[in-house]
Amino acid sequence: MTVTKQTFIKGALILLVAGIVNRILAFVPRIALPRIIGAEGVGLYQLGYPFLIVLLTLITGGIPLAVAKWIAEAESTGDSKRVKQVFRAAMTLTIGLSVGLTVLFIILTPWISTTLMTDHRVYQTLRMMSPLLIIIGISSVYRGYFQGKANMIPTALSQIIETVIRIICALMFAKLLLPYGLEWGAAGAMLGVVAGEIGGFIILLWQYANDRKRVKLAIVREEDGNAQQPDDTSTPANKLRPTKLEPVMRKLINLSVPVTASRMIGSFSYLLESIFTARALFAAGIATSAATAQYGALQGMIIPILLLPTALTYSLAVSLVPTLSEAAAKGDKSTIHKRLSQSMRLSLVTGAPFIVVMILFAEPICRVLYNHVEIAPMLKLIAPVGLFIYMQAPLQAALQALDKPATALMNTFIGAVVKLVLIMELASQPKLGIYGALIAININIVLVTVLHWISVVRATGFSMHLLDFLKVGSAMCIMGAASLWVMNLQVLPALWQNLITACFAGSVIYMILMVMLRIIDRSDAARIPFLGRWFRS
Repeated sequence: MTVTKQTFIKGALILLVAGIVNRILAFVPRIALPRIIGAEGVGLYQLGYPFLIVLLTLITGGIPLAVAKWIAEAESTGDSKRVKQVFRAAMTLTIGLSVGLTVLFIILTPWISTTLMTDHRVYQTLRMMSPLLIIIGISSVYRGYFQGKANMIPTALSQIIETVIRIICALMFAKLLLPYGLEWGAAGAMLGVVAGEIGGFIILLWQYANDRKRVKLAIVREEDGNAQQPDDTSTPANKLRPTKLEPVMRKLINLSVPVTASRMIGSFSYLLESIFTARALFAAGIATSAATAQYGALQGMIIPILLLPTALTYSLAVSLVPTLSEAAAKGDKSTIHKRLSQSMRLSLVTGAPFIVVMILFAEPICRVLYNHVEIAPMLKLIAPVGLFIYMQAPLQAALQALDKPATALMNTFIGAVVKLVLIMELASQPKLGIYGALIAININIVLVTVLHWISVVRATGFSMHLLDFLKVGSAMCIMGAASLWVMNLQVLPALWQNLITACFAGSVIYMILMVMLRIIDRSDAARIPFLGRWFRS
Protein backbone atom coordinates (compact mmCIF):
# COMPACT_ATOMS: atom_id res chain seq x y z
CA MET A 1 0.00 0.00 0.00
CA THR A 2 2.87 2.37 0.74
CA VAL A 3 4.85 2.83 -2.42
CA THR A 4 7.51 4.98 -0.80
CA LYS A 5 8.84 2.28 1.56
CA GLN A 6 12.63 1.98 1.46
CA THR A 7 15.07 -0.74 2.46
CA PHE A 8 17.25 -0.40 5.55
CA ILE A 9 20.35 0.65 3.61
CA LYS A 10 18.43 3.00 1.30
CA GLY A 11 16.64 4.63 4.22
CA ALA A 12 19.92 5.04 6.10
CA LEU A 13 21.58 6.55 3.03
CA ILE A 14 18.73 9.04 2.55
CA LEU A 15 19.09 10.22 6.14
CA LEU A 16 22.87 10.13 5.78
CA VAL A 17 22.81 12.48 2.78
CA ALA A 18 20.42 14.81 4.60
CA GLY A 19 22.54 14.58 7.73
CA ILE A 20 25.74 15.42 5.89
CA VAL A 21 24.06 18.36 4.16
CA ASN A 22 22.69 19.55 7.49
CA ARG A 23 26.05 19.20 9.24
CA ILE A 24 27.80 21.15 6.51
CA LEU A 25 25.12 23.84 6.45
CA ALA A 26 25.01 24.00 10.25
CA PHE A 27 28.64 24.99 10.27
CA VAL A 28 27.76 28.25 8.56
CA PRO A 29 26.24 29.74 11.74
CA ARG A 30 28.83 27.91 13.86
CA ILE A 31 31.53 29.81 12.00
CA ALA A 32 29.69 33.10 11.51
CA LEU A 33 27.90 33.39 14.88
CA PRO A 34 31.09 33.71 17.01
CA ARG A 35 32.23 36.44 14.63
CA ILE A 36 28.96 38.33 15.24
CA ILE A 37 28.32 37.85 18.98
CA GLY A 38 31.69 36.45 20.11
CA ALA A 39 32.46 33.41 22.29
CA GLU A 40 30.64 35.02 25.23
CA GLY A 41 27.48 35.48 23.16
CA VAL A 42 27.74 31.89 21.97
CA GLY A 43 28.02 30.91 25.62
CA LEU A 44 24.72 32.64 26.42
CA TYR A 45 23.13 30.92 23.43
CA GLN A 46 24.45 27.51 24.53
CA LEU A 47 23.46 27.98 28.19
CA GLY A 48 19.82 28.05 27.17
CA TYR A 49 19.95 24.82 25.19
CA PRO A 50 20.18 22.30 28.08
CA PHE A 51 16.79 23.44 29.43
CA LEU A 52 15.27 23.06 25.98
CA ILE A 53 16.75 19.58 25.60
CA VAL A 54 15.35 18.42 28.94
CA LEU A 55 11.82 19.61 28.14
CA LEU A 56 11.94 18.22 24.59
CA THR A 57 13.07 14.87 25.97
CA LEU A 58 9.97 14.76 28.17
CA ILE A 59 7.86 15.38 25.06
CA THR A 60 9.70 13.46 22.34
CA GLY A 61 11.93 11.05 24.26
CA GLY A 62 10.00 7.84 23.69
CA ILE A 63 6.84 8.68 21.75
CA PRO A 64 8.34 8.98 18.22
CA LEU A 65 10.29 5.77 18.75
CA ALA A 66 7.14 3.94 19.85
CA VAL A 67 5.26 5.35 16.85
CA ALA A 68 8.00 4.18 14.45
CA LYS A 69 8.15 0.75 16.08
CA TRP A 70 4.40 0.06 16.08
CA ILE A 71 3.68 1.48 12.67
CA ALA A 72 6.50 -0.67 11.26
CA GLU A 73 4.90 -3.75 12.85
CA ALA A 74 1.41 -2.78 11.66
CA GLU A 75 2.66 -2.05 8.14
CA SER A 76 4.31 -5.47 7.93
CA THR A 77 0.89 -7.10 8.47
CA GLY A 78 -1.20 -4.58 6.51
CA ASP A 79 -3.06 -3.39 9.62
CA SER A 80 -4.00 0.15 8.49
CA LYS A 81 -6.45 0.60 11.37
CA ARG A 82 -3.67 0.14 13.91
CA VAL A 83 -1.50 2.70 12.08
CA LYS A 84 -4.22 5.32 12.35
CA GLN A 85 -4.88 4.59 16.04
CA VAL A 86 -1.22 4.77 17.00
CA PHE A 87 -0.74 8.07 15.20
CA ARG A 88 -3.80 9.72 16.75
CA ALA A 89 -2.94 8.55 20.27
CA ALA A 90 0.65 9.78 19.93
CA MET A 91 -0.44 13.16 18.59
CA THR A 92 -2.97 13.66 21.41
CA LEU A 93 -0.42 12.80 24.09
CA THR A 94 2.30 14.95 22.53
CA ILE A 95 0.13 18.05 22.15
CA GLY A 96 -1.02 17.78 25.76
CA LEU A 97 2.55 17.46 27.05
CA SER A 98 3.83 20.25 24.80
CA VAL A 99 1.24 22.81 25.84
CA GLY A 100 1.56 22.00 29.54
CA LEU A 101 5.35 22.17 29.59
CA THR A 102 5.41 25.37 27.53
CA VAL A 103 3.20 27.15 30.04
CA LEU A 104 5.31 25.84 32.94
CA PHE A 105 8.55 26.87 31.23
CA ILE A 106 7.32 30.43 30.59
CA ILE A 107 6.33 30.78 34.25
CA LEU A 108 9.69 29.46 35.53
CA THR A 109 11.94 31.36 33.08
CA PRO A 110 12.70 34.31 35.46
CA TRP A 111 13.61 31.91 38.29
CA ILE A 112 15.82 29.77 36.02
CA SER A 113 17.79 32.74 34.72
CA THR A 114 18.37 34.37 38.09
CA THR A 115 18.70 31.40 40.47
CA LEU A 116 19.88 28.28 38.62
CA MET A 117 22.23 29.98 36.17
CA THR A 118 25.29 32.02 37.07
CA ASP A 119 24.65 34.46 34.21
CA HIS A 120 21.23 36.17 34.31
CA ARG A 121 21.64 37.43 30.72
CA VAL A 122 20.39 34.04 29.48
CA TYR A 123 16.81 35.21 30.24
CA GLN A 124 16.12 36.59 26.75
CA THR A 125 17.37 33.39 25.08
CA LEU A 126 15.08 31.29 27.27
CA ARG A 127 12.09 33.44 26.34
CA MET A 128 12.72 33.09 22.63
CA MET A 129 12.97 29.30 22.73
CA SER A 130 9.60 28.63 24.41
CA PRO A 131 7.62 28.10 21.13
CA LEU A 132 10.00 25.30 20.15
CA LEU A 133 8.41 22.85 22.60
CA ILE A 134 5.09 22.69 20.73
CA ILE A 135 6.57 22.87 17.22
CA ILE A 136 9.25 20.20 17.71
CA GLY A 137 6.92 18.00 19.75
CA ILE A 138 4.30 17.75 17.00
CA SER A 139 6.96 17.43 14.28
CA SER A 140 8.52 14.47 16.08
CA VAL A 141 5.27 12.47 15.83
CA TYR A 142 5.14 13.04 12.07
CA ARG A 143 8.77 11.94 11.77
CA GLY A 144 8.03 8.80 13.77
CA TYR A 145 5.08 8.09 11.50
CA PHE A 146 7.19 8.29 8.34
CA GLN A 147 10.08 6.35 9.85
CA GLY A 148 7.70 3.57 10.86
CA LYS A 149 6.59 3.40 7.23
CA ALA A 150 10.29 3.15 6.25
CA ASN A 151 9.95 6.40 4.30
CA MET A 152 12.89 8.60 5.29
CA ILE A 153 12.40 11.25 2.58
CA PRO A 154 10.01 13.53 4.58
CA THR A 155 12.36 13.49 7.58
CA ALA A 156 15.38 14.23 5.41
CA LEU A 157 13.62 16.99 3.44
CA SER A 158 12.23 18.70 6.54
CA GLN A 159 15.66 18.63 8.19
CA ILE A 160 17.30 20.31 5.22
CA ILE A 161 14.62 23.01 4.93
CA GLU A 162 14.74 23.61 8.67
CA THR A 163 18.53 23.99 8.59
CA VAL A 164 18.53 26.44 5.67
CA ILE A 165 15.89 28.69 7.25
CA ARG A 166 17.59 28.49 10.64
CA ILE A 167 20.95 29.57 9.22
CA ILE A 168 19.53 32.60 7.43
CA CYS A 169 17.27 33.73 10.25
CA ALA A 170 19.69 33.03 13.13
CA LEU A 171 22.46 35.16 11.63
CA MET A 172 20.06 37.87 10.50
CA PHE A 173 18.21 38.17 13.82
CA ALA A 174 21.44 38.00 15.85
CA LYS A 175 22.91 40.90 13.87
CA LEU A 176 19.70 42.94 14.02
CA LEU A 177 19.26 42.54 17.78
CA LEU A 178 22.93 42.80 18.80
CA PRO A 179 22.83 46.65 19.11
CA TYR A 180 20.40 46.18 22.03
CA GLY A 181 22.96 44.13 23.96
CA LEU A 182 24.88 40.85 23.84
CA GLU A 183 22.01 38.96 25.46
CA TRP A 184 19.67 40.15 22.70
CA GLY A 185 22.14 39.00 20.04
CA ALA A 186 22.08 35.49 21.54
CA ALA A 187 18.28 35.65 21.77
CA GLY A 188 18.11 36.61 18.09
CA ALA A 189 20.09 33.49 17.18
CA MET A 190 17.57 31.39 19.13
CA LEU A 191 14.70 33.13 17.34
CA GLY A 192 16.25 31.90 14.09
CA VAL A 193 16.01 28.34 15.41
CA VAL A 194 12.28 28.86 15.95
CA ALA A 195 11.84 30.09 12.38
CA GLY A 196 13.69 27.05 11.05
CA GLU A 197 11.57 24.58 13.00
CA ILE A 198 8.40 26.23 11.68
CA GLY A 199 9.67 25.72 8.13
CA GLY A 200 10.49 22.05 8.76
CA PHE A 201 7.08 21.53 10.37
CA ILE A 202 5.29 22.89 7.30
CA ILE A 203 7.20 20.45 5.08
CA LEU A 204 6.15 17.51 7.29
CA LEU A 205 2.49 18.59 7.14
CA TRP A 206 2.67 18.75 3.35
CA GLN A 207 4.30 15.31 3.12
CA TYR A 208 1.73 13.81 5.50
CA ALA A 209 -1.16 15.18 3.44
CA ASN A 210 0.34 13.62 0.30
CA ASP A 211 0.85 10.29 2.07
CA ARG A 212 -2.76 10.16 3.25
CA LYS A 213 -3.94 10.79 -0.32
CA ARG A 214 -1.80 7.89 -1.57
CA VAL A 215 -3.14 5.56 1.12
CA LYS A 216 -6.77 6.43 0.38
CA LEU A 217 -6.20 5.93 -3.35
CA ALA A 218 -4.63 2.52 -2.71
CA ILE A 219 -7.62 1.49 -0.55
CA VAL A 220 -10.08 2.54 -3.25
CA ARG A 221 -8.20 0.52 -5.86
CA GLU A 222 -8.11 -2.51 -3.57
CA GLU A 223 -11.87 -2.29 -2.95
CA ASP A 224 -12.54 -1.93 -6.67
CA GLY A 225 -10.43 -5.04 -7.32
CA ASN A 226 -12.35 -7.03 -4.73
CA ALA A 227 -15.67 -5.86 -6.18
CA GLN A 228 -14.71 -7.25 -9.58
CA GLN A 229 -14.14 -10.72 -8.04
CA PRO A 230 -17.36 -11.52 -6.12
CA ASP A 231 -16.70 -15.27 -6.10
CA ASP A 232 -13.33 -14.92 -4.38
CA THR A 233 -13.71 -15.93 -0.73
CA SER A 234 -10.33 -14.55 0.30
CA THR A 235 -10.25 -11.65 2.75
CA PRO A 236 -7.48 -9.08 3.37
CA ALA A 237 -5.31 -10.00 6.33
CA ASN A 238 -6.27 -6.95 8.34
CA LYS A 239 -9.99 -7.82 8.02
CA LEU A 240 -9.44 -11.29 9.45
CA ARG A 241 -8.23 -9.86 12.74
CA PRO A 242 -10.58 -9.19 15.61
CA THR A 243 -11.79 -5.60 15.67
CA LYS A 244 -11.05 -5.28 19.37
CA LEU A 245 -7.67 -3.56 19.81
CA GLU A 246 -5.55 -3.03 22.90
CA PRO A 247 -5.78 0.38 24.53
CA VAL A 248 -3.30 2.23 22.37
CA MET A 249 -2.76 5.20 24.67
CA ARG A 250 -1.89 3.03 27.68
CA LYS A 251 0.47 0.89 25.65
CA LEU A 252 2.04 4.00 24.15
CA ILE A 253 2.73 5.44 27.59
CA ASN A 254 4.07 2.12 28.92
CA LEU A 255 6.64 1.85 26.13
CA SER A 256 7.48 5.55 26.04
CA VAL A 257 8.20 5.97 29.74
CA PRO A 258 11.36 3.80 30.00
CA VAL A 259 12.75 5.18 26.72
CA THR A 260 11.99 8.74 27.84
CA ALA A 261 13.54 8.03 31.24
CA SER A 262 16.70 6.73 29.56
CA ARG A 263 17.04 9.80 27.37
CA MET A 264 15.97 12.01 30.24
CA ILE A 265 19.01 10.95 32.21
CA GLY A 266 21.24 12.03 29.33
CA SER A 267 19.36 15.30 28.83
CA PHE A 268 19.16 16.09 32.54
CA SER A 269 22.85 15.31 32.95
CA TYR A 270 23.51 17.76 30.09
CA LEU A 271 21.51 20.39 31.99
CA LEU A 272 23.33 19.66 35.23
CA GLU A 273 26.58 19.63 33.29
CA SER A 274 26.02 23.23 32.21
CA ILE A 275 25.04 24.30 35.74
CA PHE A 276 27.84 22.37 37.48
CA THR A 277 30.46 23.53 34.96
CA ALA A 278 29.53 27.18 35.43
CA ARG A 279 29.59 26.85 39.22
CA ALA A 280 32.81 24.80 39.22
CA LEU A 281 34.55 27.39 37.05
CA PHE A 282 33.34 30.11 39.41
CA ALA A 283 34.74 28.10 42.34
CA ALA A 284 38.05 27.88 40.45
CA GLY A 285 38.21 31.68 40.50
CA ILE A 286 37.18 32.29 36.88
CA ALA A 287 35.01 35.36 36.27
CA THR A 288 31.41 34.88 35.09
CA SER A 289 31.97 36.37 31.65
CA ALA A 290 35.13 34.29 31.11
CA ALA A 291 33.38 31.12 32.29
CA THR A 292 30.48 31.77 29.91
CA ALA A 293 32.96 32.27 27.05
CA GLN A 294 34.82 29.04 27.88
CA TYR A 295 31.58 27.07 28.05
CA GLY A 296 30.49 28.62 24.76
CA ALA A 297 33.77 27.60 23.11
CA LEU A 298 33.41 24.01 24.32
CA GLN A 299 29.73 23.46 23.52
CA GLY A 300 29.35 25.85 20.59
CA MET A 301 32.65 25.36 18.75
CA ILE A 302 34.51 22.19 19.78
CA ILE A 303 31.66 19.71 20.30
CA PRO A 304 30.03 20.49 16.90
CA ILE A 305 33.28 19.57 15.12
CA LEU A 306 33.42 16.30 17.02
CA LEU A 307 29.81 15.49 16.16
CA LEU A 308 30.16 15.93 12.40
CA PRO A 309 30.26 12.15 11.68
CA THR A 310 27.12 11.58 13.76
CA ALA A 311 25.20 12.43 10.59
CA LEU A 312 25.89 8.80 9.69
CA THR A 313 25.32 7.30 13.13
CA TYR A 314 22.01 9.16 13.48
CA SER A 315 20.79 7.87 10.12
CA LEU A 316 21.86 4.35 11.03
CA ALA A 317 20.17 4.53 14.44
CA VAL A 318 16.86 5.81 13.00
CA SER A 319 16.80 3.16 10.25
CA LEU A 320 17.90 0.44 12.66
CA VAL A 321 14.88 0.71 14.99
CA PRO A 322 12.10 -0.47 12.62
CA THR A 323 14.39 -3.04 10.98
CA LEU A 324 15.50 -4.65 14.23
CA SER A 325 11.98 -4.43 15.68
CA GLU A 326 10.58 -6.38 12.75
CA ALA A 327 13.42 -8.93 12.86
CA ALA A 328 13.04 -9.38 16.62
CA ALA A 329 9.28 -9.89 16.25
CA LYS A 330 9.99 -12.70 13.78
CA GLY A 331 12.85 -14.16 15.83
CA ASP A 332 15.22 -13.59 12.91
CA LYS A 333 18.62 -13.53 14.64
CA SER A 334 20.59 -13.63 11.41
CA THR A 335 19.03 -10.34 10.27
CA ILE A 336 19.65 -8.78 13.68
CA HIS A 337 23.34 -9.71 13.52
CA LYS A 338 23.61 -8.57 9.91
CA ARG A 339 22.11 -5.12 10.56
CA LEU A 340 24.14 -4.62 13.73
CA SER A 341 27.31 -5.59 11.90
CA GLN A 342 26.55 -3.16 9.06
CA SER A 343 25.82 -0.32 11.48
CA MET A 344 28.86 -0.82 13.69
CA ARG A 345 31.26 -1.30 10.79
CA LEU A 346 30.01 1.81 9.00
CA SER A 347 30.27 3.83 12.22
CA LEU A 348 33.83 2.64 12.77
CA VAL A 349 35.01 3.13 9.20
CA THR A 350 33.37 6.53 8.76
CA GLY A 351 34.38 8.02 12.09
CA ALA A 352 38.04 6.95 12.06
CA PRO A 353 39.37 9.46 9.49
CA PHE A 354 37.66 12.34 11.31
CA ILE A 355 39.56 11.37 14.46
CA VAL A 356 42.87 11.51 12.58
CA VAL A 357 42.12 14.94 11.11
CA MET A 358 41.00 16.44 14.44
CA ILE A 359 44.07 15.20 16.31
CA LEU A 360 46.64 16.23 13.69
CA PHE A 361 45.10 19.47 12.49
CA ALA A 362 43.32 20.86 15.56
CA GLU A 363 45.10 24.22 15.38
CA PRO A 364 44.55 24.96 11.68
CA ILE A 365 40.93 23.79 11.96
CA CYS A 366 40.19 26.18 14.84
CA ARG A 367 42.03 29.00 13.10
CA VAL A 368 40.24 28.54 9.78
CA LEU A 369 36.76 27.97 11.22
CA TYR A 370 36.65 30.33 14.19
CA ASN A 371 39.84 32.38 14.18
CA HIS A 372 40.32 31.20 17.79
CA VAL A 373 43.43 29.03 17.82
CA GLU A 374 43.55 29.07 21.63
CA ILE A 375 40.70 26.53 21.80
CA ALA A 376 42.61 23.92 19.73
CA PRO A 377 43.91 22.00 22.80
CA MET A 378 40.30 21.24 23.73
CA LEU A 379 39.71 19.66 20.31
CA LYS A 380 42.88 17.57 20.60
CA LEU A 381 41.84 16.32 24.03
CA ILE A 382 38.31 15.28 23.08
CA ALA A 383 39.02 13.95 19.56
CA PRO A 384 40.19 10.41 20.53
CA VAL A 385 36.88 9.58 22.24
CA GLY A 386 34.94 10.57 19.12
CA LEU A 387 35.01 6.98 17.92
CA PHE A 388 33.08 5.92 21.02
CA ILE A 389 30.43 8.57 20.28
CA TYR A 390 30.01 7.35 16.71
CA MET A 391 29.50 3.74 17.85
CA GLN A 392 27.21 4.67 20.74
CA ALA A 393 24.13 5.71 18.71
CA PRO A 394 23.63 2.38 16.86
CA LEU A 395 24.19 0.46 20.09
CA GLN A 396 21.57 2.48 21.97
CA ALA A 397 19.11 2.16 19.09
CA ALA A 398 19.65 -1.60 19.11
CA LEU A 399 18.84 -1.84 22.82
CA GLN A 400 15.63 0.13 22.34
CA ALA A 401 14.56 -1.87 19.29
CA LEU A 402 15.19 -5.13 21.18
CA ASP A 403 12.87 -4.02 23.99
CA LYS A 404 15.70 -3.34 26.44
CA PRO A 405 15.23 0.37 27.16
CA ALA A 406 15.72 -0.23 30.89
CA THR A 407 19.24 -1.49 30.19
CA ALA A 408 20.06 1.62 28.17
CA LEU A 409 18.56 3.67 31.02
CA MET A 410 20.86 2.14 33.63
CA ASN A 411 23.96 2.49 31.44
CA THR A 412 23.20 6.16 30.77
CA PHE A 413 22.49 6.81 34.44
CA ILE A 414 25.80 5.32 35.57
CA GLY A 415 27.69 7.42 33.04
CA ALA A 416 25.83 10.59 34.02
CA VAL A 417 26.58 10.19 37.72
CA VAL A 418 30.26 9.60 37.05
CA LYS A 419 30.45 12.63 34.73
CA LEU A 420 28.77 15.06 37.13
CA VAL A 421 30.89 13.98 40.09
CA LEU A 422 34.07 14.38 38.05
CA ILE A 423 33.03 17.81 36.76
CA MET A 424 32.61 19.16 40.28
CA GLU A 425 35.87 17.54 41.35
CA LEU A 426 38.07 18.45 38.37
CA ALA A 427 36.66 21.66 36.88
CA SER A 428 36.79 23.42 40.25
CA GLN A 429 40.59 23.00 40.33
CA PRO A 430 42.25 26.23 39.10
CA LYS A 431 44.96 24.27 37.22
CA LEU A 432 42.37 22.39 35.14
CA GLY A 433 39.33 24.65 34.83
CA ILE A 434 37.36 23.90 31.64
CA TYR A 435 39.74 21.03 30.84
CA GLY A 436 38.55 19.28 33.99
CA ALA A 437 35.01 19.34 32.58
CA LEU A 438 36.36 18.05 29.28
CA ILE A 439 38.07 15.10 30.97
CA ALA A 440 34.83 14.24 32.77
CA ILE A 441 32.89 14.33 29.47
CA ASN A 442 35.46 12.01 27.84
CA ILE A 443 35.20 9.46 30.63
CA ASN A 444 31.40 9.55 30.42
CA ILE A 445 31.41 8.89 26.66
CA VAL A 446 33.74 5.91 26.91
CA LEU A 447 31.95 4.40 29.90
CA VAL A 448 28.43 4.56 28.42
CA THR A 449 29.55 3.15 25.05
CA VAL A 450 31.34 0.22 26.68
CA LEU A 451 28.29 -0.55 28.85
CA HIS A 452 26.00 -0.41 25.79
CA TRP A 453 28.33 -2.74 23.90
CA ILE A 454 28.33 -5.30 26.73
CA SER A 455 24.52 -5.13 26.95
CA VAL A 456 24.02 -5.68 23.20
CA VAL A 457 26.44 -8.61 23.18
CA ARG A 458 24.60 -10.23 26.07
CA ALA A 459 21.21 -9.72 24.42
CA THR A 460 22.08 -10.90 20.91
CA GLY A 461 25.40 -12.73 21.00
CA PHE A 462 26.65 -10.20 18.45
CA SER A 463 30.39 -9.69 18.10
CA MET A 464 32.85 -7.87 15.85
CA HIS A 465 36.22 -9.24 14.80
CA LEU A 466 39.23 -7.74 16.57
CA LEU A 467 41.06 -7.88 13.26
CA ASP A 468 38.67 -5.24 11.85
CA PHE A 469 39.73 -2.78 14.55
CA LEU A 470 43.41 -3.52 13.90
CA LYS A 471 42.94 -2.96 10.17
CA VAL A 472 41.15 0.35 10.70
CA GLY A 473 43.80 1.43 13.22
CA SER A 474 46.58 0.68 10.74
CA ALA A 475 44.76 2.60 8.00
CA MET A 476 44.38 5.57 10.36
CA CYS A 477 48.14 5.66 11.01
CA ILE A 478 48.98 5.53 7.29
CA MET A 479 46.36 8.15 6.50
CA GLY A 480 47.71 10.42 9.23
CA ALA A 481 51.28 10.14 7.97
CA ALA A 482 50.21 10.91 4.39
CA SER A 483 48.02 13.86 5.42
CA LEU A 484 50.75 15.35 7.60
CA TRP A 485 53.30 15.02 4.79
CA VAL A 486 50.99 16.81 2.33
CA MET A 487 50.22 19.54 4.89
CA ASN A 488 53.91 20.17 5.57
CA LEU A 489 54.60 20.66 1.86
CA GLN A 490 52.63 23.94 1.98
CA VAL A 491 52.21 23.89 -1.81
CA LEU A 492 49.26 26.30 -1.78
CA PRO A 493 49.24 29.94 -0.60
CA ALA A 494 46.38 29.79 1.95
CA LEU A 495 46.14 27.73 5.14
CA TRP A 496 42.63 26.50 4.38
CA GLN A 497 43.68 25.33 0.92
CA ASN A 498 46.54 23.26 2.32
CA LEU A 499 44.25 21.87 5.02
CA ILE A 500 41.62 20.75 2.52
CA THR A 501 44.27 19.25 0.23
CA ALA A 502 45.88 17.29 3.08
CA CYS A 503 42.52 15.98 4.31
CA PHE A 504 41.43 14.98 0.81
CA ALA A 505 44.69 13.18 0.06
CA GLY A 506 44.56 11.31 3.35
CA SER A 507 40.91 10.37 2.85
CA VAL A 508 41.57 8.90 -0.61
CA ILE A 509 44.43 6.80 0.76
CA TYR A 510 42.23 5.70 3.66
CA MET A 511 39.42 4.59 1.34
CA ILE A 512 41.84 2.64 -0.85
CA LEU A 513 43.21 0.90 2.25
CA MET A 514 39.70 0.06 3.43
CA VAL A 515 39.06 -1.71 0.12
CA MET A 516 42.46 -3.42 0.03
CA LEU A 517 42.02 -4.67 3.60
CA ARG A 518 38.47 -5.83 2.72
CA ILE A 519 36.79 -3.73 5.37
CA ILE A 520 34.77 -2.26 2.51
CA ASP A 521 33.80 -4.60 -0.33
CA ARG A 522 34.89 -3.61 -3.82
CA SER A 523 31.24 -3.72 -4.90
CA ASP A 524 30.35 -1.19 -2.17
CA ALA A 525 33.24 1.08 -3.11
CA ALA A 526 32.17 0.95 -6.76
CA ARG A 527 28.98 2.79 -5.79
CA ILE A 528 30.88 5.83 -4.48
CA PRO A 529 30.22 8.81 -6.79
CA PHE A 530 33.20 9.91 -8.91
CA LEU A 531 35.69 7.62 -7.11
CA GLY A 532 33.68 4.45 -7.70
CA ARG A 533 34.95 3.82 -11.23
CA TRP A 534 38.47 3.15 -9.90
CA PHE A 535 37.17 0.11 -8.04
CA ARG A 536 35.18 -1.41 -10.91
CA SER A 537 36.76 -4.41 -12.57
